[in-house]
Amino acid sequence: MLILATLCYIRHNGYTLMVYRNKKPDDIHAGKWNGLGGKFEAGETPEECVLREIFEESGLSIQNPKLCGLLMFPKFKGNDWYVFVFTANDFTGELIDSPEGKLEWISDEKMPGLNLWESDHIFMPWIREGKFFSAKFEYEGEAMRGYNVVFHS
Repeated sequence: MLILATLCYIRHNGYTLMVYRNKKPDDIHAGKWNGLGGKFEAGETPEECVLREIFEESGLSIQNPKLCGLLMFPKFKGNDWYVFVFTANDFTGELIDSPEGKLEWISDEKMPGLNLWESDHIFMPWIREGKFFSAKFEYEGEAMRGYNVVFHS
């Protein structure tokens, strides 16, 4: 099955809002830290999806999300995932008790030490460096088997 999704890193004063996935049963991300986002609903654009998902998961309304790249995960946990990656610096609202897990503002210095997917450790520096990318990450279970990337100007 083909799954379209968004992923967003909300940044503020040297911190990034992350969610520790520990609430949903059978969560493929259980025990990992992630940016926020989720699956498209019928008829949504990537921007509409990321705005809705961020609000549902955090209570924040983001403005002007910036598209940073596209990730592809073939046959990840049985599905082909295409993930539009965004960042956002402008937001309003107050954090809620997220249905996805524990929300926490993580300092830039602590990000590399989090329990992230292996691919996240690879593409997150591209985001910080302002690169626009299209990348395919291949996993076998929890282990990344390889990747390739194209950077766009």
